[in-house]
Amino acid sequence: MADRRVHFVGSLPGADAESAMSGALRSAGSKLRTLSDGETGERNRWIVDFVDGLDGHPDLETVATGSWSSYQDVPKYRVRKGHRLTGASLNLGYLDEFRRSFPVFTRLREEHGATGLRYQVGVPGPLDLAMFVFGPVGPFRHTAPFEEATVREIREIHAEAGEDVLFQIEVPVELVFMTKAPKPLHAVLARWLAKKTVGLVAAAPEGTRFGVHLCVGDLNNKALGRLKDAGALVTLSNAIAAAWPAGRTLEYVHAPLAAGDLPPVVDEAFYRPLNRIALPQGTRFVAGLAHESQDLDVQRRLLALVERLVGGSVDVACACGLGRRSPAQAVEAMARCTRLAESG
Repeated sequence: MADRRVHFVGSLPGADAESAMSGALRSAGSKLRTLSDGETGERNRWIVDFVDGLDGHPDLETVATGSWSSYQDVPKYRVRKGHRLTGASLNLGYLDEFRRSFPVFTRLREEHGATGLRYQVGVPGPLDLAMFVFGPVGPFRHTAPFEEATVREIREIHAEAGEDVLFQIEVPVELVFMTKAPKPLHAVLARWLAKKTVGLVAAAPEGTRFGVHLCVGDLNNKALGRLKDAGALVTLSNAIAAAWPAGRTLEYVHAPLAAGDLPPVVDEAFYRPLNRIALPQGTRFVAGLAHESQDLDVQRRLLALVERLVGGSVDVACACGLGRRSPAQAVEAMARCTRLAESG
């Protein structure tokens, strides 16, 4: 379909920003609406480097160490007695990386003639940062410092790049909560999670552009949560859309229809709740179903099914970033996205 595009969630194969972005442009070219710098090096494991870097923070003390070999083997912190963690004491690194990579992006955009392409900055949700830093108490007690720090860096980047940048809010913990909650609680829980998600959006400058990346986790290419069907992600997506503040553009919602090393399920019943998706006019639905280990024709049929249920063309993506795959797998996954987007 002519308006079906490719979305790369975040981390990409490559030694640095130039090689990662160049590879993405070669793979998908004009099919891309936005492009991250590839989140290369230590950043290819999402927030792992940031969380590890909190060791020695003057307001925190380490209560558990971890090497991130699994979701149980992770470090945990607590606020030191007599101290208070504030957003001013946190450097999330988004501005630093933007300043390093944005000039490379603008040069590559010009070289490839991709005039409409925007620079994509991944920003983990404050609830997610609080959860991974403080454990289960984090989402209920410690989101404020992370929201303050995130909003500060969004404002600084937006001041330098304006509409040339899009911020992708990344919320795996929220969707995992939904997968683990009893279905009768989904509507109430989704409203609470949506409020947490859009809080930083309301504090961002008017005119700021956003996308939302729903996720079920991808540590070491393994998911933390499993969807029984698409119902939970539809309920959460609709709640986020309903709570979205005026004056800030929600360009897309990305839905994980695969999970880490597991390709999408083929049972059509899994996808039926997608007929309830209710996004604002102009907001794209991004189907995160591209997976290099599944037959291409199977995925073409699944993509056609998703588009029938959603009621129009969708963009195509993998379920998460590609930094936890091998370079060969990542390149194949990128090619799969493009081939699906070009399907008739």
